[in-house]
Amino acid sequence: MKKLVALSATLFSLVIFFPIFYSLSASFFTYTDFTSIPARLFSSAPTFENYRRAFTESKLERFLLNSLITASLGTIVRMTISVLAAYTFSFFSFKGRDVLFVLVVATMLLPSDALLIANYSTIRSLRLTDSYLGIIATSLLAPTHIFMLRQYFKTVSPEYREAAILEGCSDTRFLTTLLIPISKAVVITLAIHSFSTIFNDYLWPLLVTNREAMRTVQVALTMLGFSENLDYGPQFAAITLLMTPILIAFVVMHKPIQTSVSTRFTGR
Repeated sequence: MKKLVALSATLFSLVIFFPIFYSLSASFFTYTDFTSIPARLFSSAPTFENYRRAFTESKLERFLLNSLITASLGTIVRMTISVLAAYTFSFFSFKGRDVLFVLVVATMLLPSDALLIANYSTIRSLRLTDSYLGIIATSLLAPTHIFMLRQYFKTVSPEYREAAILEGCSDTRFLTTLLIPISKAVVITLAIHSFSTIFNDYLWPLLVTNREAMRTVQVALTMLGFSENLDYGPQFAAITLLMTPILIAFVVMHKPIQTSVSTRFTGR
């Protein structure tokens, strides 16, 4: 049974990581490597020319900067709103709290594409098209994040907050010095999810940006034109660069998540 589980986990890992591996490998291909028969996994003559062309024949650095700015700002604001909302639903009692929480959770059932026209009309009426705020506006509220954080915060006894308040601790200090540190694993995980979701968004940035200078890298990638000429090398180079920020975020945050989860369940 253990061997079957290990084999299944290995196969699943290969399926997940093969596209990443192939994109990285293909970014060093020459034109003949793409047309060779049988297909190659490694380049016959690795070259950085594809990366040079990806930058010199397009404004890739500008598009990548736009994506990093929108993903970073969107993640910070989204996580701030989610943490504060979850804290309110977990530790404060007020009339209509449960009804309001149900309404927030109910919005999870609405497909985002169904709101595209209404959201676009709102952003356009506010004259926020071709702006960073317009790109991230629809990503600032995340009912899923609020729900998950609220459920996690509910595992913390209200007596901790009551004792802290009696000792003169403010809600802000209790939240930042106690609640968030012990919830670090879920907070970091949701932050990485938010960053990757906003960074990889395609349809909404396509709708609200008209100027080339405001395009995000996901939108710009389809407009590089390399694929139309069967010149896939620069496109794979751009894809590899596109994956890099997400991979860096995961590598940097993997250890804190693992440590926090271990501490949470072992009490050490």
